[in-house]
Amino acid sequence: MEKSDQKEIVLQTKGLGKKFGKRWAAKDLNLQIYRGDVFGFLGPNGAGKSTTIRMILTLLKPTEGSIQIFGRDLHGYRHSVLSRVCGIVEKPDFYLYLSAYKNLEILGSMTRRVGRDEIMEVLNRVGLKSRAFEKVKTFSHGMKQRLGIAQALLTQPELIILDEPTSGLDPQGMKEVRELIKKLAKERSMTIFLSSHLLYEVELVATRMAVIHHGELVIQGSVSELLEREALEYGLQVSPMGKAIELIKRLPWVELLSAENGKMEVRLGPGRAAELNQFLVMNQIEISSLYAHRTLEDFFLKVTEGASEI
Repeated sequence: MEKSDQKEIVLQTKGLGKKFGKRWAAKDLNLQIYRGDVFGFLGPNGAGKSTTIRMILTLLKPTEGSIQIFGRDLHGYRHSVLSRVCGIVEKPDFYLYLSAYKNLEILGSMTRRVGRDEIMEVLNRVGLKSRAFEKVKTFSHGMKQRLGIAQALLTQPELIILDEPTSGLDPQGMKEVRELIKKLAKERSMTIFLSSHLLYEVELVATRMAVIHHGELVIQGSVSELLEREALEYGLQVSPMGKAIELIKRLPWVELLSAENGKMEVRLGPGRAAELNQFLVMNQIEISSLYAHRTLEDFFLKVTEGASEI
């Protein structure tokens, strides 16, 4: 078990499990999320991620095990604990013919009185202040997702739980949500529990992560430490190609595998994807896409084969 003597454990599960009939959707989960973490909860579709989140938010009753949030048992202190937590489990729903501002005014009033300044402040934090009085029906999927996070922020949570927040988004929308998550963690010191089936997404935003497969915990720990096990191969679409090639050749932790028709294949040193992205952007290289070739299933195979050593 990973230990941290200096950080407060915000969320902890012990032996947590949920059984539907004869099938365990989640079993013997022991998770530790520390204050200030962006915690990536990884697994393919059907691995048990949503079931686990629903138990944490008391939308499902566990079959076995316990959940502690802020050091208190969730079963015994449900109201006081969850008043400090906000979760977005499904795609956020809004009144499409009302403005973003009006939606937040209505939805915020369901829990407490919220003022104009507070609504405008959360809209500003998610990058929607300039669109505050436009109808939500004109918003892209990514903008609606950010508006959902703005709604969550109105409750002033200490812990935000997001279930597949980039699901169904185009690359630009995914980038916007990623940047927002990093901003909230850095500027507001929020603890964010983020489920995803995309290893690459989690690598870019998370500080710690856990991998779940067939309802069981495979591995848990620091993202940088877990991903330092091996180099990764990535595909990039960049412009201008010639300048990008010259720049990449200067980096000792990047191996250029191929480059043609505006696309290149590289092998990166451990945990270097975000660093490569930043390096190219700073040198005026336009990046259309950067994606890992290794799939989550490949990662599962690696950590499962070495499970006895972990």
